[in-house]
Amino acid sequence: MQTAETIRDANVRYHDLAAEHYDSKWGINYGPVGQAQVTSKLRKALGHEPRRYARALEIGAGTGYFSLNLLRAGVIGEAVATDISPGMLSKLERSATELGLSVETDACEAETLPFDDDSFDLVFGHAVLHHLPDLAAAFREFRRVLRPGGVVAFCGEPSHYGDRIAAWPKRGANALAPLWRTLIGAAPRPSNGNGNGSWSEEDTLERLVDVHAFTPAELSSHAHDAGFESVRVSGEELAASMFGWANRTLEASADPLDVPWAWRVYAYRGYLLLQALDRSLLEPRLPAALFYNLLLSARVPSA
Repeated sequence: MQTAETIRDANVRYHDLAAEHYDSKWGINYGPVGQAQVTSKLRKALGHEPRRYARALEIGAGTGYFSLNLLRAGVIGEAVATDISPGMLSKLERSATELGLSVETDACEAETLPFDDDSFDLVFGHAVLHHLPDLAAAFREFRRVLRPGGVVAFCGEPSHYGDRIAAWPKRGANALAPLWRTLIGAAPRPSNGNGNGSWSEEDTLERLVDVHAFTPAELSSHAHDAGFESVRVSGEELAASMFGWANRTLEASADPLDVPWAWRVYAYRGYLLLQALDRSLLEPRLPAALFYNLLLSARVPSA
């Protein structure tokens, strides 16, 4: 059993190591495609078109995928980005400078936010809640720093059943990886644990940083218990997640320099096509619990 301190330490070290290549690893984009992806996720979490939020706080901002794209899209006016990883925030700051954006950053924990009460209109995050050891304390902090009528929105949280469904394409891809590498002419990844080398520190830490997978009821209960109202949990990505995890498992088995650009284009475009299929056909019809990602939104009662 990991303690809160070991979870925090693993997250800091892993995200510091991953910061420099994080955007390329996950295909993060700050142009029209990235802005459309982020605003679409926020729209699905809220259940309606986002309004403009004057001052917004991102929890676990990483390299800035959500904050920077929402700023560029005009959804938020002023952004404060927090993360426990100084390395991630340093990368975010450099990207913001390159994009001509102004963002305040603060290396802090979600459970003890260094901000005044009632100081934000929106608290949001992407793929962060499952890293937090004390979710109850974190949600109390989100509630404290939001103004009356303020909104909390989190996207990309792994679901209990979706996480298990995603294991199927991963197992299949692991079995096919040697044949796939032969077909594309790629050498095994030196740190993939198959006898050609040892696991890197980043590989090892990546196995330790995810501490939760949620059912919709579990996720919504944290918001209710913290005093939020109008709590909404929805699901996102089923076909796209299975396709994406199979491809990422294959890619992780190979030397990154040997993976052809044509394969990366195929994987990226295929993922976007299946996202559209999920959005139009599966997400409106299937229970949220079946999807790989859960999205949460809730509101602070008005004064």
